[in-house]
Amino acid sequence: MAAASRRVLIGRIVGLYGVQGWLKIESWAEPRMRIFDYQPWLLTAAPGVETQIAGAKGRTQGKGIVAQLPGVDDREQAAALIGHDIYVTRDQLPPTAKDEYYWVDLEGLEVVTTEDVKLGRVSHLFATGANDVVVVRDGARERLIPFIQGSYVRSVDLSAGRMVVDWDPEF
Repeated sequence: MAAASRRVLIGRIVGLYGVQGWLKIESWAEPRMRIFDYQPWLLTAAPGVETQIAGAKGRTQGKGIVAQLPGVDDREQAAALIGHDIYVTRDQLPPTAKDEYYWVDLEGLEVVTTEDVKLGRVSHLFATGANDVVVVRDGARERLIPFIQGSYVRSVDLSAGRMVVDWDPEF
C-alpha cells in the first residue's frame, strides 16, 4: 500500500455518553482532541468492513472525550459502533519535523546493523516510560531495540526503506 494511503489507527469508540447518540472516544492523537482535525474517519469493526464518516464533532468530558457523529442520533445507533477502530489515511496527518517519524512510517523498514548485518524488519513499536522500542522480526527471532536516535538508531532512510542500528546481532 502506498505510504500516503496507508491507514493509521488513531482512536477507538469505547462507550456511550447520554441518550442522544454521543460516543466515548479513546484518542491516540497528540493532543487527544486533535483527532477531530483528521477527517474523514474510517470506522472499522472487522477487517475489510469500514464506514467513512466526515463531520464528527467532539468535546472533552471529564477525563475523556466524547463525539457526535453525523447520522447517529440515538443511543441504539451509537451502541452499534462501540468497539469500532478509528483510522485516517497517512496523508491526513501533518508533516513531521526533521528526525521525527510516525510509527506507521517505520513499520516494515529493513533493519541492519552498522556492520550491514540484516536483523529483520520493523514489526511495530511501543512506548515505555523511558523511550519508544522498535520490535524487529526476522521470522522466528524477535529483537527489542530502544528507539534512541544517535545511540542505537543511527539512521532512518524512509525512501530506501532502511533503518541502521548500533546493535549486537547476537543480542
